[in-house]
Amino acid sequence: MKVTLISIPVRDQEKAVQFYTKKLGFIIKKDAPLEGGHRWVTLVSAAWQDGPELLLEPAPNHFEPCKVFQDALMEAGIPWTQFDVDNVDAEYERLVGLDVEFSVQPTKMGTVKFAVFNDTCGNNIQIIETL
Repeated sequence: MKVTLISIPVRDQEKAVQFYTKKLGFIIKKDAPLEGGHRWVTLVSAAWQDGPELLLEPAPNHFEPCKVFQDALMEAGIPWTQFDVDNVDAEYERLVGLDVEFSVQPTKMGTVKFAVFNDTCGNNIQIIETL
């Protein structure tokens, strides 16, 4: 068994596509229209194109429990997911330069360094570096 796809709830798929590709550097792997103006759009890391796909899931727009859960995580400051990076400080500086808003600046905790940002689509995302 292996992980091939994970989903992240987004309130606006096009805004999410722009943020995740232009600011975070992911690339589109699949993009197919669905009913209701939604899309099946998955992204992959430019550095790991055969790795797991990230599905930009519009669930908060049509499934209230997802929206409630997403809101609760955001309000509590809990990240929806995390992405590994080689250097949290460098990635933090790069993203701040692209006007990405961080709620947690680079912080060392034990054998990791992490930071948390707002993806502008309803989620906190954590970046992490293993020291």
